[in-house]
Formats: sequence, C-alpha cells, structure tokens
Amino acid sequence: MSRPLQPSISRRIAQTSWATLGWMALLMLAVVVYAMGLGGQYNPTNGDELVYTHIARLTAASNHWLPLVSELDHMRNTKPPLLFWQAMVAGDWGQHWTMAALRAPSLIYTLLIAAAVAWSAQLITRNLQTACLSACVYLAFFCTFRYGRTFLTSAPESFWFNVPLFWLLWHRLAPSHSPTQKPVGWLAHALLGIALGLGLAYKSFALIAPAAATFWCAQLMTERSLNWHRVFSTTLKVGLSACLALGIFALWFVLDPDPRAVWQEFVIGENAGKMSSSEGYWHVALMGGGGSMWAQLLAYAQNAGLLALVVLGLAWAGLRPRVKSGLAAPMPHHLVILFVWLAVWLLVFTLPSQRSSRYVIPAMPALALLMALYWDRIGRSWFAASLLLCAVFIGVLGRIAWAGHEMGMGSDAQLYANLAVVALGFMVVLSGLWVPSWTRVCSLSACFLVYACFGLTTAPLNGQSGRYDSPTMLKIQNARIAVPSSFNGQFERFQFLLPGNTFIPYDGEGRAAPGTAPDARHAELKRLLANHDVVAWLQDDAFELLPPCAPACKVLGMRWEIKGRHKSGEITLNNLWTPQSWLFRREWLVTQRADPAIAASQP
Repeated sequence: MSRPLQPSISRRIAQTSWATLGWMALLMLAVVVYAMGLGGQYNPTNGDELVYTHIARLTAASNHWLPLVSELDHMRNTKPPLLFWQAMVAGDWGQHWTMAALRAPSLIYTLLIAAAVAWSAQLITRNLQTACLSACVYLAFFCTFRYGRTFLTSAPESFWFNVPLFWLLWHRLAPSHSPTQKPVGWLAHALLGIALGLGLAYKSFALIAPAAATFWCAQLMTERSLNWHRVFSTTLKVGLSACLALGIFALWFVLDPDPRAVWQEFVIGENAGKMSSSEGYWHVALMGGGGSMWAQLLAYAQNAGLLALVVLGLAWAGLRPRVKSGLAAPMPHHLVILFVWLAVWLLVFTLPSQRSSRYVIPAMPALALLMALYWDRIGRSWFAASLLLCAVFIGVLGRIAWAGHEMGMGSDAQLYANLAVVALGFMVVLSGLWVPSWTRVCSLSACFLVYACFGLTTAPLNGQSGRYDSPTMLKIQNARIAVPSSFNGQFERFQFLLPGNTFIPYDGEGRAAPGTAPDARHAELKRLLANHDVVAWLQDDAFELLPPCAPACKVLGMRWEIKGRHKSGEITLNNLWTPQSWLFRREWLVTQRADPAIAASQP
C-alpha cells in the first residue's frame, strides 16, 4: 500500500517547494519595488519631508551637531535631533546630499521590520511560506510604502518602539517558556528601555505612553500565573524602561546650547498644542469628520491602503468565531500580544485632539502578522474587491504614463516597460478573479504591481523631463532665484534641482487663485524679475506655451512638473481621461538679465 502513495508524497513536496519559491520571489519583487526610484521627486511622501531636509542641511552646514538650524519661522526644533543627525551622516555632512542618500536609512529600517515580522511568523507557524507572506503583507501596506522609505520619522520610530514587543513575542514563543520560567529580568528591561529611548529621540517623549503601556499590558496578559507580586514587579521593571527612555530623550536638553528654545518650540508648541482644540475637544472628537474618534477607529484600514477591504475581512473573520463561542476559548500568547499591540496604540491615539491614522503606524507589524495567520480564513470576496481596486489604479497610472509620453516625457523604452507592467497587472487581476485558489496571492502581487506602475510612471520626471539640463545649470551659479513654494519647506526641493544657488520662496499657488486677473499675475512675475536674478515660474494653464513675460524676458530652461494640488472643479469626469489638462505643467526659469551668474556675483 505504501508504493502507490510515494509519488503523491513527492508531488506534494515539489508543490510545496515551488510555492515557497514563489512567495520568496514575491518578497524579492517587493524589495526591488521599494528600492526603485528611491531618490525620486514624486515618491509618495509627506510635506514634512522637505522641512526635515531643510533643517538637516543647514545644521550640517553649521558643522555642529547642535543646535538645529532652520530659516523657517517656528520650525527649528520640530523633531528631536536623532532624525537630523541620521541625515547628516547619510549625506556625509553635505558632501553627498541626495534624496536617495537621505532616504536610505529609512528603507533599511523598514526592511529590518519586515524581517522581524517574517521571523515572528516563522516562530509561530514553522512555515517559511507564512513567514514570506507576513513580510509581503507588511510591505504591501500603503502606509509602509509611503512613510517607510522616505526621510521621515515613521520607519525609525516603528523599529525602535517595536523592539521590546518583538523581543517579548519571541520570548513567549521560546520552548523554555513554562509555568516555572523566570519572568523577564531587570537587565532585559534596561536594554529594552534604551531601545525605547532611541525611538523617543526620533519622534517625541510623549510616545512613551503607548510604547510602555503596550509592553506592560502584553507582559501581564501573557503571564502563566498572575498575582499581585508579579503585577507590582512588572510595573517597576517597565517603569525602569520608561525612565531610561525618557532619560535618553532628556539628553537633548543637556546637549543643546539653547534648551529654552527646545522647551518652547518642541514641548509646548509641537506636543502640548496637540492636546487642545479651538473648536472644542468633544465637538471634534464626536463630530469632527476625519478627525473624530469614529474615523480613528478605521485607522488601520486606512493605513493598509489597497488592502483596506482585506483588513475589514480580517476583523470579520477574527471576531465572529470568538463572539459565537463567547470568548471562552483561551487565546494563544502570540495572539494576545498582537491584539494588545493593536488595541493600546489605537486607544491612546483616540485621546489627543489631533488624530491621524499615521500615529498608529508603529502597530502595523502586528496587523501584518495577524493577516498572515488568518490569511486562509478571510473570505475570498474581500480579496476580490481588493483586486478590482488595484485594477482601477493600474489603469489610471497606465493612462497617465501614455499621456506623459505623448507630451514628450520619457523614452519609448520607458513607456514600453510601463505598459508591460500594466499588462502584467491586468493579467494578475484577471487570474485572481478567475481562479479562486490564486485570488489571495494575486491580491498581494497586484499591490506591488501598482507601486511598480507608479514608480515607472514618474520615472521620466526623475530624469531629463523633470530636471534642468547641464547647460542650464552651468549658466546659473550663485544666483538669487525666486521659487514657488505653497507649503512650508517646499522650496527645499530646488537644492536638488539647482544646487549652488540661493532660493527665495514665493506663493506659487496663491497667484493663480480663482478670480485673479491675468494682469495681476503678470505684475507679480514682473516684480519677481526685478528683484531676483532668476524666477522659477509655473505654467498657469495647459494652453500657456510660454511664460507671460515673453518675449521681453529670457527663458533659460524648462522642465515638467506634476501638479500636487488642484483647484475645485479642475478635475471632472469630462477631463479625467486627459491628464494633460490637469496633472502636468511646465516650470520655466526666466530672467531679464543678460547673465544671471555674473549678475549674482556683483555687489
């Protein structure tokens, strides 16, 4: 009887091996997508990135670690110094000042978190496929893609705040964890307190509340036998971790030559201000729309992005069986830790008057692990809906790439590469909808293909089409350039486009407000030309082929830009298929002087 079964066993082993290789290949695709275009101008990010870049650059130029330096009013001590020191070291104190260099540490942090998620899943399930799946889920979250590879605090804070929780999870999963096992010791809490302190030194002292509370609750709720002595001992140990963490953060006041400014700008302005609201705390909390407590309850789904519906499916699949059983069945320790991890971070960040889904990003690794563990229990329909959502984004990005190419952006090879990924994306979507056993893996694959399409669509604007050519850059050196800036620190992007010049920001969007007369806009450009060597002027509408000062002024160069903010009614169903009219616009470098470089050097 054993001989006929032998081929079946071999076939199963072969199928398992191929499936494992497939998951490993998908994980490698995710890493490649994350590394692709790391230094791009149009990566999904947050407006604070350029503010932080500005502070880091000027602090590096001062040749001192502290105090932090900024030309922006009330935006100097906006974050603890560790974030800026990281950029100063990565950029070699200004010698290699590129966005790719500044963002690389965040990417490393993100990949380390993904590795910790995979290792946790491996310890829980002893299954390499599930380990790869969990890492893929974490990297497929839009919040990870947006905040996990840019020069922001999200990746480093998530790493350091999660070190104690990953350590506790691994500790509870160890074979030696038994009723007679000794509790977590003082030395371990001291070392984990240092990790928490590094997280605070990236973001804020206030985050000790969710970080320490999660660590404390997770320990107590996973103890084999709980008594008042164990509660008191654990509280003291976690208190030690918290005190050490706060002590590391407090070094900022000791090392900074101007601690009073740190107190006023960071503690009072940046942190205390988030606990008050001019509209009334309860009014915002209950009826504040996107800033209400009810909206915050969907924070994890919002952060998941294209997998938002799958997160809702996870909640349905995970809660329904336990409600039916009356919560009687004991929950494994690893699930207790993951649920506490998610619950405490969400609870804490429903309390401040300023709420955002971004605040719970440090708990997203726990969500990725839960999704991987419940993967086969989540209904197929949730994944199918996610596939349809991906198909919409793939189609829109493909159309934008085609329109950009028609306008002369990028090469034929770039367009063909983009269209190939678009075609592959639609094939993956159709395969997932047609073959039930492929639906789940196809939903993850489609997410990464959306990100790949985005990178390929913006790639031409990270090359010649979106940058000034070398002859133009050689003409403009040490010049005073007026540049459009509609958000704090937005002018900092010109440090990468036209290095070696001085930039003076002006309101690039306000001049084109509805009702503004063309003569008024022309007068603004004339004023800027009279007071600066060069002006970077944005196209007002799609039919404007030259700046309004032409032919009286001289056009030194032109590049294409993606418009980030749109006026009401600018995008409609009638023009949705023609992004040429609302997405792309020209930016000209214009001057009324013969040689801006020479003019700038004159007293």
